[in-house]
Amino acid sequence: MFAPDTRMALQTAAALVNTAPDRRRDGADALVSVADLDAFYDANGFGGRHDGDAAELAAVRDARDTVHRFWGVDRDTAAGLVNAVLHEADARPWLVRHDGWDWHLHATPLDAPLPVRVLTEAAMAVVDVIRSDEYDRMRTCEAPDCRAVLVDLSRNRSRRFCDVNNCANRAHVQAYRERQAHREG
Repeated sequence: MFAPDTRMALQTAAALVNTAPDRRRDGADALVSVADLDAFYDANGFGGRHDGDAAELAAVRDARDTVHRFWGVDRDTAAGLVNAVLHEADARPWLVRHDGWDWHLHATPLDAPLPVRVLTEAAMAVVDVIRSDEYDRMRTCEAPDCRAVLVDLSRNRSRRFCDVNNCANRAHVQAYRERQAHREG
């Protein structure tokens, strides 16, 4: 469906959005310190420039808000958002190979600031979602008490719950308890 770099960028975009306190059941912001940013950088396979300072942290948190805008809008609106991000970054796509990845697209150099790369990679991934007319794969978790975002990369479009709040497991436990109560009642 999507190239591996697109899949990874979409998952990273969702992971970034889901660091916000209003996306987490525990209400904690998972991106409050430079150490949190370092962990996010490492966990999501970033390479290249990483200043590791408070200014970069603040800029990535701002980028998080921009990336979140890709969810909850229609495809045409998303296209406008993508164009704005790519224009602001002066993005110029080219094919590269590095760090064990085969040919894939970059639109900013590796020495570009991390927030610019985060935004640009998310926008480039959303380009593929829009062009493939697969925008309905960018969803909000269906758990009633969750606002986390997800990208459904399953073949049969069956993913309903986020990874960040353990919602699938909670839904399965609730369904099991309801079946048990129905049998006993």
